[in-house]
Amino acid sequence: MRTKLIALALSSFLSCLLLSGPVTAQAPAAAPVAGQATLGVTVAEMDIVATGWRVSKLLRADVHNDKGEKIGKIDDMVVAPDGTLTTAVIEVGGFQGMGGHRVMIPMHQLVLSTKAPHQIILPGATKDALKALPQFKYTS
Repeated sequence: MRTKLIALALSSFLSCLLLSGPVTAQAPAAAPVAGQATLGVTVAEMDIVATGWRVSKLLRADVHNDKGEKIGKIDDMVVAPDGTLTTAVIEVGGFQGMGGHRVMIPMHQLVLSTKAPHQIILPGATKDALKALPQFKYTS
């Protein structure tokens, strides 16, 4: 009885193999095509991201000068059509988003400190110097 069950199971298994068609090796994945972007980030990029800043932490963050004085807050950020983060809108003065003087500062002028406590620094700036810049107004 036991031998018949083993024989039946073995024949069922072989029948399934024969009915499923020939067994072929999987072809290796195609090499990436030149000019196509890879989704995700590389390990090296992930290391940079891990030490970077999230935009959600930059928005409404205080901006200091190199003397440690608070000179404003980041109100908004502008992304160019090519995806680069180009400028920060900094609000100087005002109270809770009301009555402040907003100015645009190129991102390359801001220093994002990686030392604790994390700070956003605009070297050489003062509140008065920022208030003297032309005011930025949203168009929409």
